[in-house]
Amino acid sequence: MEIVDEGQAMEVAAAASAWPGPSRRSHLLQFLLHVSKRLDLRPIVKYSAFEFFDARFLPGLPRKMGFCGARSGRAVRSWLIEPLRDSNLELFALVAVWIASKIHEMRPLSVKSLKALSDRVIADQHFTCRDFADAELVFMEVLDYNIGCTNIAFIYLEELLIQFREISKLGDLVNMDVCMEILDVLYETEDTAWLFNFACPLAASTLVTAYVISVPKQKWEFPVLPWVYHFIC
Repeated sequence: MEIVDEGQAMEVAAAASAWPGPSRRSHLLQFLLHVSKRLDLRPIVKYSAFEFFDARFLPGLPRKMGFCGARSGRAVRSWLIEPLRDSNLELFALVAVWIASKIHEMRPLSVKSLKALSDRVIADQHFTCRDFADAELVFMEVLDYNIGCTNIAFIYLEELLIQFREISKLGDLVNMDVCMEILDVLYETEDTAWLFNFACPLAASTLVTAYVISVPKQKWEFPVLPWVYHFIC
């Protein structure tokens, strides 16, 4: 039986808890935002990709690689994660977009189009179409093949805004682009990323913030706070 040094185990656990680190995470999310704009993704595809990559893949990777002292479930072994380079993580970000487009688009993004984009936006390495297929398999194994995407803040936000516009003309003054800019800032900020674990309350607070930003103060006549509170409860 393998004996693990206690100090070494604590060091490994600390490294896993700090993964991927604010700087690396910020870079990867900026990369994901950039490719989302380059590909002109629909919001649901964009935010599903964010959910898959930031909320599930990145946190799940250390467990699957054994960084927590013991592997969680089936071990994932691949040259794409051993060693784990930033260029490979950028590939996985594109794979998250690819999977999200397969779920939400009648005509999903082709691997050839993603490979062509990767050649332009990933500086350190050129990946083949086969590499994309291999990366998709690793990605799915890290997620334990769980690609459900109902608990996403944007879905709740879209539903809230539709209902708001049905019951008040002030809803037409709330700009969805403002709502999405708020979500993007929250995603990029390390200290607020945890809010996406509470998708419905986050959607409600995002709508209220966008209401304050978009609707002139003299028109603040709708009881938006009690209304969204009723929605999330």
